[in-house]
Amino acid sequence: MKFVVDENIPLVKQFFGTLGDVTILDTGSITSEAVRDADVLIVRSETKVGKQLLEKSAVKFVGTTTIGFDHIDCDYLNSRHIGFANAPGSNANAVKEYVVAGLLYLSNFYGFDLRGKTIGVVGVGNVGKKIVHAAEVLGMHVLKNDPPLARLTADRSFLPLDALADCDIISVHVPLTKTGTDPTYRLFGNKQFQTMKQGTIFINTSRGEVVETDALQNAIREKRISFSIIDVWEHEPSIDQEFLSMVTIGTAHIAGHSLEGKINAVQMVREQICKHFSLPLPSGPDLTAIMGNSTEVHVPSDRLQSNETVLHRIVSQCYDIAFDDAQLRGVLLLPLSQRKEYFQKLRSTYRIRREFSNAIVNLPPQYSSMKSQLSSLGFRLGNPLNPQ
Repeated sequence: MKFVVDENIPLVKQFFGTLGDVTILDTGSITSEAVRDADVLIVRSETKVGKQLLEKSAVKFVGTTTIGFDHIDCDYLNSRHIGFANAPGSNANAVKEYVVAGLLYLSNFYGFDLRGKTIGVVGVGNVGKKIVHAAEVLGMHVLKNDPPLARLTADRSFLPLDALADCDIISVHVPLTKTGTDPTYRLFGNKQFQTMKQGTIFINTSRGEVVETDALQNAIREKRISFSIIDVWEHEPSIDQEFLSMVTIGTAHIAGHSLEGKINAVQMVREQICKHFSLPLPSGPDLTAIMGNSTEVHVPSDRLQSNETVLHRIVSQCYDIAFDDAQLRGVLLLPLSQRKEYFQKLRSTYRIRREFSNAIVNLPPQYSSMKSQLSSLGFRLGNPLNPQ
């Protein structure tokens, strides 16, 4: 078989080379001409896949190494009997760690405790349920909103969206849908922000179009939203520069971009390709050799600090969200003509980011009470040390 694969998808030769001939192209080069003779096309969210791209092609299967698939015209694929796979849940852990890092950064920088706060999780699927667990580990009270799951499970712990208005934190993890019983397009507009209590922290790692940008900007101006963590934007990659200047933490749609998450996605898509074509699943590359050694994190024992402060220090050594924020804000220094390309480049050339499971944390004895919390967040524990 002939594969055409986006160059920003890792390890494609290793994963797909045993299945056929692999052509690796940059995103802009994935054109109707480039995919004409391909049997399999594998893309990321920047590539729109539909009639315009595939009409004259021999493509029999499309894979996207993303959770969402709003960039895929599934109705067209079905009409052509073209197989399809996305990667639901592949980067859920990375998004969870992004949210944890963001909240710990805010609590440390602005001097408040997360423990005891109430967080409303909107969308409790693969990502949302991990956010629920992490929030509980951090000592927060959790309220959940997910109408489809509420109907499916009849679980009374799911609440209507309005019932989350008094939460200290709102974190959004829904797919982008414009039709159906529960459309999420601009789910958060003026009405929703006006009902929130003053000083809410708002987080969006789902899709930019789930939130009406002007409404969120107004809520920030009115101090109804005190802090905001925004990873996704309306009209990407042409994002609203004024909006970026107003948010507390802004990043370039990279919340799920851990190395582990990317590899999970490739593995999931490969499995579906083999299933579609009735092929045996070949052994994959040696991931142990590719992933490299674990990182050791040492916690200084020179002075006693609160557990939340120590947790922030540990997390920031594994994932520094402030660095990604600073990288995106570099777009504000560029002329208008270069901003779109800059945003795209931040995503396509994103640094290697490892998940918490790659870190071995060496805790001094005075922080031994944190062991369970750290393990629950995904860290591994080393020997107790007393580094100075």
